[in-house]
Amino acid sequence: MDKGWLSKLGPGLITGAADDDPSGIATYSQAGAQFGYGMLWTLLLTYPLMVGIQAVSARIGRVSGHGLATNIRRHFPRWLLYTIVALLLVANVINIAADIAAMGQAASLVAGGRAHWYAAAAGVLSVLLQVALPYQRYVRVLKWLTLALLAYVATALTLRLPWGQILHAALLPRISWQPDYITTVVAIFGTTISPYLFFWQASQEVEELRADPAAQPLKHARQQAGAQLRRIKIDTLTGMGFSNLVAMFIMLTTAATLGAHGITQIHSSAQAAEALRPIAGDFAFALFSMGIIGTGLLAVPVLAGSAAYAIAGAMRWRNSLELQLTGAKKFYAIIIGATLAGTALCLTGVDPMRALFWSAVLNGVIAVPVMVVVMLLAMRRSVMGTLVISPRLRLLGWLCTALMGLAVVAMFATLG
Repeated sequence: MDKGWLSKLGPGLITGAADDDPSGIATYSQAGAQFGYGMLWTLLLTYPLMVGIQAVSARIGRVSGHGLATNIRRHFPRWLLYTIVALLLVANVINIAADIAAMGQAASLVAGGRAHWYAAAAGVLSVLLQVALPYQRYVRVLKWLTLALLAYVATALTLRLPWGQILHAALLPRISWQPDYITTVVAIFGTTISPYLFFWQASQEVEELRADPAAQPLKHARQQAGAQLRRIKIDTLTGMGFSNLVAMFIMLTTAATLGAHGITQIHSSAQAAEALRPIAGDFAFALFSMGIIGTGLLAVPVLAGSAAYAIAGAMRWRNSLELQLTGAKKFYAIIIGATLAGTALCLTGVDPMRALFWSAVLNGVIAVPVMVVVMLLAMRRSVMGTLVISPRLRLLGWLCTALMGLAVVAMFATLG
């Protein structure tokens, strides 16, 4: 096996990239347009928190040899499992609808034509990616799709940015307690730390395990633990770093263009792209729009796949993207059903921003209990054997859980 740095990137890189989905792009665009560079500090804060909780999720998958839903089923009450899985499914379908709507709008802006047709095509393509391709080929496709996020780096680099002012705003922020400011902070937390990402990365570690005939769950193969845990660390650090770096460049782009020209309200990622054209030019507009389409093609399969892994694990169904459709009919039925349900919801004319809002609310509702469960699983010897998480990772995971809990309280206080 190639021991190079690139060979260590996989589940963590794809998970991090999927976090910057069209819904996330809309949130980061709104933050940049409304508050300029004043929200950059949130990305510095969320980076170590993301690394902590995603690394814990990945370790559970690789060490135990099972995804999160299977582990929750084995160690927690069924009512808790079914509640989490049901809410995850609903939140993911709504998020899929918001993402596919944004992809359709972006494609319509670039190529002309009706956004609904492009949205329907995106939904079908997302299904085919997961159903038709074996896991190893599918992962290679997803890795290439992560390059779509570089569009946002390129867009920002076409602008003249005041780097001194940017560094000052990021490192010495002016915190406001105004409702709009708090709401945006909560939205960034909710967009960045989402339950479906925990389920996805843990399940992808199980897929990687199954794809290697020589590999075993680490709790039964301590001799493999050193290399695999180092790989997970590098993969997660890189993937979450890439995710937050791209989010930072989206904020920089919209702050330097839209916000600087008085455009402070963004209702979708496609609107952010369209507003860029008269200010930053056609090239920046095209890059931003194509990034929305590419990240959507990456994120929608992750949303549908994470829901399928969760339901299949809860119901003891066979689940693997390496299996053919006939070998895991129920698993693939969830993938197809979730994607097509999201596409249908999008085609009904639902407001993408309202879909994003309710998805964020549901994610907020389930994020904290899921994180508590993840941390408890990672500390149990019955799950992890002698590879329970270290005190440092434990501290980071619980800190992430506590801060996410505060964000959820703030979200409901703001709603009130």
